[in-house]
Amino acid sequence: MREPIATITPSPARRLVSFLVLAALGAMLVYLGLAMAGGGLFWQLVLIGFGAAMLWLAERLRRATALSILLDGQRLVDSSGRELCRLEDIERIERGAFAFKPSQGFLIRTRRPAGPRGWAPGLWWRLGRYIGIGGTTPAGQGKFMAEMIALHLHRRRQAAPAGRDPGGGDQERG
Repeated sequence: MREPIATITPSPARRLVSFLVLAALGAMLVYLGLAMAGGGLFWQLVLIGFGAAMLWLAERLRRATALSILLDGQRLVDSSGRELCRLEDIERIERGAFAFKPSQGFLIRTRRPAGPRGWAPGLWWRLGRYIGIGGTTPAGQGKFMAEMIALHLHRRRQAAPAGRDPGGGDQERG
């Protein structure tokens, strides 16, 4: 892999708070399900099931936020090497206040689906042609990475022959 141009690393404080909130919710739901007397077996199982789901989600978040997102000159990857998308496939980036994006992050739209659906809680998600970056990440790092991607899109647009739009509508929103 090439030297990263930009890196997004989840902040330890947000990581900890997110994990603790989910783990506490899960523990409380499991406790309520076990301690509930006379509420009916169905509701006990529902509470225990939701509690277990929250504990599972807390663990997924803890593992996912141990990673970083790296932007090199060719692709966007996480620190485990999983490719999120190639820069040449990015059609546009959205980072405005009303964009459907993760907290402190941005949304990437690709020309074609960038891979199978994926989700790293608190870090990124991918659904079809859309990739959301952010969550437990610092705003400054997310903004810098978004600017670097926008700069790449601008350079690609400038390098295209006159009258030809490279990528079917390269644009930045936000």
